[in-house]
Amino acid sequence: MNRSELVSLIFSKRSFLCIGLDTDLTKIPRHLLDLEDPVFEFNKAIIDATHDLTVAYKPNFAFYECNGTNGWGSLTKTIQYINQAYPEQLYTIADAKRGDIGNTSQQYARAMFDASSSGMNFDAVTVAPYMGEDSVKPFLTYPGKWIIVLALTSNKGAEDFQFFNNNGNRLFEQVLTTSQRWGTDENLMYVVGATKAEMLADVRKIVPNHFLLVPGVGAQGGSLQEVAKYGLTKECGLIVNSSRNIIYASSGHDFAEKARAEALKMQQEMSALLILQ
Repeated sequence: MNRSELVSLIFSKRSFLCIGLDTDLTKIPRHLLDLEDPVFEFNKAIIDATHDLTVAYKPNFAFYECNGTNGWGSLTKTIQYINQAYPEQLYTIADAKRGDIGNTSQQYARAMFDASSSGMNFDAVTVAPYMGEDSVKPFLTYPGKWIIVLALTSNKGAEDFQFFNNNGNRLFEQVLTTSQRWGTDENLMYVVGATKAEMLADVRKIVPNHFLLVPGVGAQGGSLQEVAKYGLTKECGLIVNSSRNIIYASSGHDFAEKARAEALKMQQEMSALLILQ
């Protein structure tokens, strides 16, 4: 999915919502545990209930890797189901936060983007930039794919490094500036946490046109209105992620319906914000 297709999808659905499929076996409804693959069945039900309200799904790899080969199976079936059931209707993000020396990153890229190799075919992958250009650029060798660079995260530990100030230039600002040499706003996005929404104004000074993936709205306390105030552009420029608030809205047999209700609330709020653009 290229940039124009992504923008078109956002405005046609009147939504810039991303639903995080952080599917935890200990939190999904108990009645699903009797099924052969409860994680996939949970994901499938959430997707079927919300696909028209969201533009993206973002499985967090940790929630699948912890279950070994079964987890990888659930993840692979999930991405294949999205691509087969709703072709060109959804943007998919591998929340893997990969980043290693060049030849290793090349293999990570194959895992995310090469369906003939791994069975998975995501549109984008989150990447950690700490090791620099040669650890990131292998992901950009796949035409039509995106990398989403960690820039300013919403966790408490972000204070440890990301705000390190070198002669007035904070580390996250250095990441934003330097990484623009690796790609363009057609294949490069940034992660900026919603709990630091006011910082989006500083981010936009450096990357005024790039899309931003914004986690932290909902259970982590981020405000959609604040995120839009500082980060929204004429082409939207935002993909806002919500996970727990939506997928765990109910632990009963009505979990998919409740998830839809929560997603609808966010979609309606986003629609109102997009009307102003």
